[in-house]
Amino acid sequence: MPRLSEQDNWVKPFRRQVAISCGEGWYVRNNRGRMRLNVLGHGTISLNYDWSEQGAAKALPFIQQLFKRWDKGQNSLATAARSTQTSSSHQKLDFGELFEKYRAFVPNASDTTWKSFYLPVLRNCAKAFEGKPPADGESLAMTCLSQWEQGSRMRQTSRQKLYSFLNWAVQRGYLKPIYSPPAALPEILKPKRIGYPLSDAQILQLLDNLPEGEVHDRWRFAIQLCSVYGLRPEELRYLRIKDGVGGPELWTIYRKSMGGTKGAKTHPRQLHALFVRDADGRVIDWNLQDRLQEGEELPPLNREGDGSQALNQYLRRRKVWLALRDEAEHQGEELTPYSFRHRYSKQSHAAGLPVSEIAEAMGHSLEVHLKSYARFKPDSTAANYAAVNA
Repeated sequence: MPRLSEQDNWVKPFRRQVAISCGEGWYVRNNRGRMRLNVLGHGTISLNYDWSEQGAAKALPFIQQLFKRWDKGQNSLATAARSTQTSSSHQKLDFGELFEKYRAFVPNASDTTWKSFYLPVLRNCAKAFEGKPPADGESLAMTCLSQWEQGSRMRQTSRQKLYSFLNWAVQRGYLKPIYSPPAALPEILKPKRIGYPLSDAQILQLLDNLPEGEVHDRWRFAIQLCSVYGLRPEELRYLRIKDGVGGPELWTIYRKSMGGTKGAKTHPRQLHALFVRDADGRVIDWNLQDRLQEGEELPPLNREGDGSQALNQYLRRRKVWLALRDEAEHQGEELTPYSFRHRYSKQSHAAGLPVSEIAEAMGHSLEVHLKSYARFKPDSTAANYAAVNA
């Protein structure tokens, strides 16, 4: 057997230490000047250490920690190695690569959702590790969410996306366990805004005061559709005419997250008109379905997901809209592009339609509907007190 040179005198003691620490099935060999760890019956894994005495001194504590995280085969060698690497105080993360892996983990998120709601907070997470890393998950979360107002919807959404990412990264060993999201985060809860339902008279007032011209006619058409069918502004770009049993039907094929269940989305639905009435209570039929079928154009709604923002930008330039906004604020409510949709809900309840049918027509669950629109349900309290007084 050839004698080891003085340069190789470290090899036998190193291999012996590995065997003592991890068992006889763990063996380290030279792989083109780098170390490779063999585990009988479980495969091999390359180690980022030189095949040298200095490399062995650094590799031994790493292998010992890897053995503990391997947990008798409960975890794969690759998972144990990642976990060991993230436990190092010299942890270096490639967040670009990490985000690509996480993007593959959330395939149900559309490209628009990924760019608008995931990437902003994830980029904040990457910036937080530049220089001195955060102390723990709570300080990391506070740093990542600092750009959004506490209690705002955007902060809530960003927190949800961040927590999902941190749980995923910690469970897979990409981040230290100390960066798990906190069970609770100090927050100033912002009261949920109360949406202002426009009346039919206010909608007619707004439409009558829009300027003349093709551009404004397109927006007038959009407002009429939102009012009569209770549309979310984003649904304007998803309207389709389908052949039904009784003839042409107007549908929206828009699908949005239902919330609460990963990947669950709302279903396409047939739309049902609830006509606006004039001051004398007479129905106004704008022939909206026929106009769509004939190809009348709607206004540009910017990129996907920005329908509400586009409508809001247009309305904020109208003096009548600003006056209506002040009136809503006086009542402690908020005027938004969804106020046309709120009108649809309020008038549906006033007409005595079954709540389940209203929810179906508006494209959300009964639970969501009651959470947002329970205030529109008929209440007999006032009538009962009036009867007592009479």
